[in-house]
Amino acid sequence: MFAKIDRRLLPLLLIAYMVAYLDRINIGYAQLQMKQTLPFDDAVYGLGAGIFFIGYFLFEVPSNLLLDRIGARKTLLRIMVLWGLAASAMMLVSTPLQFYVVRFLLGVFEAGFFPGVILYFTYWYPSVRRGQVIAIFMSATTIGSLIAGPLCGSQILRWIRRSSWLAMAVPGTGITRDFPRLPGLPSAEGQT
Repeated sequence: MFAKIDRRLLPLLLIAYMVAYLDRINIGYAQLQMKQTLPFDDAVYGLGAGIFFIGYFLFEVPSNLLLDRIGARKTLLRIMVLWGLAASAMMLVSTPLQFYVVRFLLGVFEAGFFPGVILYFTYWYPSVRRGQVIAIFMSATTIGSLIAGPLCGSQILRWIRRSSWLAMAVPGTGITRDFPRLPGLPSAEGQT
């Protein structure tokens, strides 16, 4: 039973978390290319990197309260689409203020993703199995670290920025059910 759930949930969530990790660390790589076109100094990049985590911190709990209220499918789709749109907006940045606003919005939109996925796993896996699933999910950061240098240093990054809203929406649409249907429990209205 869990093998089927693993095949359905883990690939989508692994890819999304890998993109989230790349989104967090790519500012260091992007700085090298952005310095050629934008007159930002190191302080602007440092503050922009930090502002991301302020938005993340402030909106992590509200995002997960929303997950509990409207369901994982809608919440994760909302997170991924808005996060992808904000990531795409980075290519339009031309002033430090715009850079700060977009980095803050990236943090706001990405805030509920990690804790939301962990909460989502509690709905689908018993505690005995959940540790293994979370470990597999967390391996996305290792994979992301391996590909970050070559990917962020190439022209592929520009293509990803232009289409990242779509790249984030696709995994979000793969979440088909908020909660598992358990034997003996009534099915939730509106579940597919």
